[in-house]
Amino acid sequence: MTAPRPLDQEISLTLHRTIDAPIETVYAAWTDPEMMRQWFAPGELAVVRAVAEAEVGGTFLVEMRGPDGEQHLTRGVYREAIPNRRLVHTWQWEGSEVESLVTVEFEAESAQTTHLTLTHSRFADAESRDRHEGGWSGCLTKLTARLAA
Repeated sequence: MTAPRPLDQEISLTLHRTIDAPIETVYAAWTDPEMMRQWFAPGELAVVRAVAEAEVGGTFLVEMRGPDGEQHLTRGVYREAIPNRRLVHTWQWEGSEVESLVTVEFEAESAQTTHLTLTHSRFADAESRDRHEGGWSGCLTKLTARLAA
């Protein structure tokens, strides 16, 4: 059995985005399944199902499908949900034993601009972190473009 990794060696990623939309709209994009379907999949993947019961103990779920029909499903449980401020939920891919943690923080820079900080932590290895960094970057690019439209 492998010993747990010490906290100061935790493998994580943090991404920042400034989004031209009010904080309430940006928060809703993370908690309204219809809005999530518009951006919560990178590249050519599309969201076919989203669940966001944004309350402590509530279900988080995103099912994506690629143009080749391949499906990807991730699910989790909300650990924290402070409207327009912070969301924390677990993240586990279907078929994986690894459970990671996603933290999204929202800060109003002005009435029409929101700073978003996404931290995804508890990765099993750097390779997994790097794949997720690419995925999250693609998702956040879609989100930023969608909300600016």
